[in-house]
Amino acid sequence: MPRDTPLAHSPRKGIPAQTYFKHISNVRRQAISNAQRARAFYNGDHDAFIDWIEAASVYHDLGKLDTENQSVLENDSRKPLPVAHDDAGVAELDKLGRQEAAALAYAHHAGLFSRDNELAKQGRPFRQLNRTTPQNEIVADHVDRELENYERVHAASKCPVLDQVEPSGLHGCGFTRRVALSCLVDADHGDTARHYGNEVEIPEIKPGWTERLSALQRYVDQLPEGNTEREQHRNRLRKRLFESCRDATLDLPIRTCDAPVGSGKTTAVIAHLLRVAAERKPALRHIIVVLPYTNIITQSVETYRKALVLEGERPEDVVAEHHHRADFADLEARQLATLWKAPIIVTTAVQFFETIGSNHPAQLRKLHELPGSAVFVDETHAAIPSHLWPQMWRWLETWTRDWGGHLVLASGSLPRFWELAEYKDLIRADDQRAMPEVPDLVTDDSLRNELNEAEERRIKYRRRPEDASALDCHGVVEFVVEKEPGPRLLIVNTVHTAAVIAQAIDQSGHDVLHLSTALAPVHRDLIVERIKRLLQDGTEDWTLVATSCVEAGMDFSFRVGFRERASTASLIQIGGRVSRADEFNDAEVWDILLRDDRFRDNPSVLISRQALDRFSLRELNKIHPAELASFAMRREWTCGADERARKLIEDENRMEYPSVSKQCRVIDTDTRTVIIDGSLAEAVRKGEKVSRHELMRYSVQIWADKIKKLALQPAIPDVRSDDSRLYVWQYDYDPDFLGYMKGVLKLENFIASGGAVI
Repeated sequence: MPRDTPLAHSPRKGIPAQTYFKHISNVRRQAISNAQRARAFYNGDHDAFIDWIEAASVYHDLGKLDTENQSVLENDSRKPLPVAHDDAGVAELDKLGRQEAAALAYAHHAGLFSRDNELAKQGRPFRQLNRTTPQNEIVADHVDRELENYERVHAASKCPVLDQVEPSGLHGCGFTRRVALSCLVDADHGDTARHYGNEVEIPEIKPGWTERLSALQRYVDQLPEGNTEREQHRNRLRKRLFESCRDATLDLPIRTCDAPVGSGKTTAVIAHLLRVAAERKPALRHIIVVLPYTNIITQSVETYRKALVLEGERPEDVVAEHHHRADFADLEARQLATLWKAPIIVTTAVQFFETIGSNHPAQLRKLHELPGSAVFVDETHAAIPSHLWPQMWRWLETWTRDWGGHLVLASGSLPRFWELAEYKDLIRADDQRAMPEVPDLVTDDSLRNELNEAEERRIKYRRRPEDASALDCHGVVEFVVEKEPGPRLLIVNTVHTAAVIAQAIDQSGHDVLHLSTALAPVHRDLIVERIKRLLQDGTEDWTLVATSCVEAGMDFSFRVGFRERASTASLIQIGGRVSRADEFNDAEVWDILLRDDRFRDNPSVLISRQALDRFSLRELNKIHPAELASFAMRREWTCGADERARKLIEDENRMEYPSVSKQCRVIDTDTRTVIIDGSLAEAVRKGEKVSRHELMRYSVQIWADKIKKLALQPAIPDVRSDDSRLYVWQYDYDPDFLGYMKGVLKLENFIASGGAVI
C-alpha cells in the first residue's frame, strides 16, 4: 500500500491495514443506516438526528491523519497512537458549528461527558487539555496547529467534506444522545471488528410476528389440561389469562400484568407483544424479555424457542440468550444476542437497565435497537433497586413516547410505584405533562377475581409468636425439618448463612440440597437438575437451602417455604415456589428471623426488611400482593431511597453522565472472579487460550475483602489492576453440595481452634 494512502487501522497478524477512506466510508454508511432505522420511530427532529450522526461519523477518526499516528499505523504493532486521535474530529466539528456531533465524536472512545468537567475547560469543551504529545505539547494545541493539514489529507482521500452550519446548543435529552452515540459506536466498532475477522456480516432475520403468534397459539393449545379438578381449574384460568392478554387493546404504550405466580404470564404477555409488534405501523423490530436473574433465563429461552421458532429456523437465531454465561455456536449467534439483532432477545435486568443509563460506548453499542421495540420486564419487583425507578421511568417513558417503544411490566407482586405520590412527584418534578395511563392487560373483573381467589387459597403466610426469640442454627434446623411432609424450601439472605445451615441439616442426618453462588455455574446447573428430579418423583422428606437465586422465576413447587426476613417482595416471591400449581392443601410460607454468630447479615436488605417488619400477619394474608409491594416501596422511600433517587435525576438533568452511569449499577458489588478448576487455572496461568464461557462456568464471584482475608493468589501475578484480576481457589471445593463454602467453613473451624492464614 503506498505510503501516501492514509490508514485507519494497522496491519495485524497477516491481515492488511485498512485505509482511512474505507473505514470512514463504512462507518458513515452503517451509522446513517442505524440512524435511519431508529428514526422511523422518532417523534423529534429527524433531519437533525441524522445530521449529528453523519457529521460525527465523517470526522470521528480525523486525528489518525496526524503524521506521527500514521507512522504507527503503517506497522504491525499494538503500540498506542502517540497523539490522541479523537481530538481532531472534535476540533473540526466545533469549527463547523456542529456541537452535538462534536460531543458524539468526543464520546466514541471516552464515553459521554461530565458537563461540569467540560465547562471547566473555559471555552474549549470536549478538547484534550490534559493529554500531551511525545513532544510534551498539549494535544488540543497541537491539533489546532495541524488541523488544516488534517482537513487537506481528509479531502484528498475523497472523504466527505461538510459545510459550516449555524451553531446551536446541545440537545436536552440524554436518552436521545445515548441512542445517537449508539448508532455511531456500533458502526465504528463493527467495521473495525469485521476488518480483523472478529465479527461477520449477518443477514437480517425476518421478525415474522404474525406467524410466531400462530405458532404460540398452537403451543398453548397443546399443553396438558391436568389430571385433577384442581389442576384443570388452574389450567382453565391460565388459558383465559392467555386469551385476555392476547386480545388486549394496543393503543397505550405502557401496560402491566399483575396476574399471580403460576398463572402463565410468560406466554400470555408474549402473545400480547407479538400482536403489538405485528399490528404497529411500522412493525416493531424486536421483542426484548428482561429477567432479574441469569439462572432463570435459560428456562425461559427454552420455552420461547419451543413455542416461537418456525420450521427451518435455527432457534438461537430467533430467540437469543444474552447474559455473561451464555454459550454461542458461532460469531453470528453471538452478535444476534449481544448486539440485540435477533427478533427476540432474553436478557438480564443488569444488562438492560445498565445499558439505558450507561455512558460507556461499548455498553451503549446495542441501544439503537431499542427504538421501535417491545420490552417485557418480568418479575419487575426484583428488577432494580427502588431508588433507580424514578429516573428509569423517565427514560422508559421517553422511549415509549418519542421512540415508538411498547412496555409491559409484569409480576405477581407488581408495585405500582408510579402511582405513589412520593415517586410520581419526583418523576414529574420538571415536567408538566400528566402521568401516562398504565392499565393492566387483564380488564375482565371476573377473571381477576378468580385468579385472586385461587391465589388466596393457594398458600398462607405464617410467623412465629412475636415474643419468640430469633432462631439460631440448631433452632432453625429443628424448626424446618419438623415440618412434615415436605419437600421444604428455606431461603436465607447470604451465601455464608445458607452453607452453615445446609451443613448443619446434613450433619443432623436429614436429606438436604444446597443451591447458592458458592457453587460454580456448571455445578449449580447439576443441582437444579437434581431438584427437578426430586420434585417430579414426588420425594417428600428433604430440604433445599438456598439464597435468593431461586426466589423468582424458577419453576419449582415445594409444600412448605421458609424465608429469612428480607423484603416484602421476597416473601411474596418465595410463595411462588410453594404449591405453585395449587397442588398442595394447607401450603405455608414462614417469615422467620435468624440470629447466630455463625450467620452473616446482608446489609443491602436492611431498609426493605424494616418495611416488612411493619406488616401484620393479617395484612400479609389479606392484602393483594401488588398492593403489599406498593406499600413496601413507599416505606422504603422514607427510609433513604428518596435521596439517592433525587441525586440520580439531578445528575442526568445536569448532563453528568459518568456519575449517572455509576449510580445506575443494578448490582453494586465489589467482587472478583475466582477459578475453582485447577486445570483451567493452570491454562490461564500459562497464557493459553481459554474461552470466556468456560471460564465463567468454572468460576465463582467472591467479595474483594474476602479475597484478602483468604489470601487468594491471582492466576496471573503481574496483572496490575486488582479489580480485573482472576484469582485461583486454593481451599477445599465441594461440587455436589457446599461449593467453595466447604473450604471457608473448614478454614473457620481451623482458625477457631487457634490456626491462622499467613
